[in-house]
Amino acid sequence: MVEFRNILCPIDLSEASSRALVHAAAFARWYGARLTVLHVVPTFDPRQVRSGAIGEAVTIVHPVSREEVVSELRRALDEAGAGNLDAAVAAEAGEPAATIVDQAVRIGADLLVIGTHGRSGFDRLLLGSVTEKVLRKAPCPILTVPPHVVPAAPKAEVIFRRILCPMDFSPPALQAFGFAVDLARQANGTVTVLHVIEWLAEEEPREHAHFNVPEYRQHLVAHARERLRALVAEEPRTWCEIEEMVAVGRPYREVLKTAAATKTDLIVMGAQGRGGVGLVLFGSTTQQVVRTATCPVLTVRG
Repeated sequence: MVEFRNILCPIDLSEASSRALVHAAAFARWYGARLTVLHVVPTFDPRQVRSGAIGEAVTIVHPVSREEVVSELRRALDEAGAGNLDAAVAAEAGEPAATIVDQAVRIGADLLVIGTHGRSGFDRLLLGSVTEKVLRKAPCPILTVPPHVVPAAPKAEVIFRRILCPMDFSPPALQAFGFAVDLARQANGTVTVLHVIEWLAEEEPREHAHFNVPEYRQHLVAHARERLRALVAEEPRTWCEIEEMVAVGRPYREVLKTAAATKTDLIVMGAQGRGGVGLVLFGSTTQQVVRTATCPVLTVRG
């Protein structure tokens, strides 16, 4: 059974992070979990700033104090309807992604809730993405809340009744399936398990084909359906309703398309989070879904 006992919610005090905090507070109430809210700044120490002019005096700049950050965090908690949760607040200095991961390890977090800004293209590359860096290194599942999500009212329950679980049969995906089924059971909901066949998804070769492409694709679809049926058969049907789907195309596109068509409340998917080739594969599907999904995404590491 999925149980979250220590939830970490890093916020940058923006509107995007306030949505994440509302979800984190709702999870904390649902599971009776300890909630820690974290804000990271570059430094709390005074800095010397020179104008560059010869003989110009050095100006000492005092950044925001730790006490001021803590006060803002408590205000954010009150606005999110979490003022009565006895949540812990933490103000730390350092590089954001590394500090968030370190804090998650320090408190033994079993869920990390973080907002995304929905940036893409050049803006995303220029600004960097704390969320994507955390996704690669966090030691626990991560719930990302996009800016497109309609903010839940403070103190309202956040219930995921329609859950989509992309399935490539890798260990992280199988673990994510367990999370999806258990979350749906607790909400009396439905899980849609989706397998996407990417090979020959968009164009069929017209020359040098030594086999029947449509027939082979049909074979792949049939084989995928058999594997999904075998996977679902291992789960008690009394837990929740489980639907199986097979699609052909680019995985992240099919995931997003299916999420929209089924009015998905939550996507639960596995993430490799390794370096090298694994990271490239991670980026091509999981990161694309996290960047552009219009519903929360729970990523589970293997």
